Formats: sequence, structure tokens, C-alpha cells
Amino acid sequence: MGTIFVGIRDVDEEAFRRFKAQAIERKLALGKALSEAMREAVKKRKHKENIERNKVLLEVSPFKFPLGNERLSNQIDTILYGGS
Repeated sequence: MGTIFVGIRDVDEEAFRRFKAQAIERKLALGKALSEAMREAVKKRKHKENIERNKVLLEVSPFKFPLGNERLSNQIDTILYGGS
């Protein structure tokens, strides 16, 4: 993976100082530390989006099929996968 030069405006000065200090403590170049932080932020955001999307599944309520459908699952399996 390649690297690029990035200039960023309007960064909170105190947050930047703390981030840079942590990068130095970890003996990481600032660019590598920032890349790691950005990857982690994207990963967390994706995870949060997946959790939110899956919450909808928890809201689905079970329901009873009308009488006469007791073997419906087996019938569907037979149609999809063949057999008797």
C-alpha cells in the first residue's frame, strides 16, 4: 500500500499534542500512528453500523402459520434440495 502527503486544517491543538505524545511513547512515526488510528476508526464505525443494522432483526416477532402447515419446513426443503 502506498503513502500520500496530507495537510489537515482545523485540528484541535490539544488533541494533536496528546496524539503526537502517544505516538512518540509508542516509538511510532506520526504518519504511521495516524494511519493506525484512522483504520481503527473506520473499523469501529463499520462494526457500529453492523450492530445497528442487526438490531432490526431483533424486532421481528414470531408468528404462527395457519393449521395445515406443520410440515412446511420439510416441504420447502424438498422443493429446494430435492428428495422425498
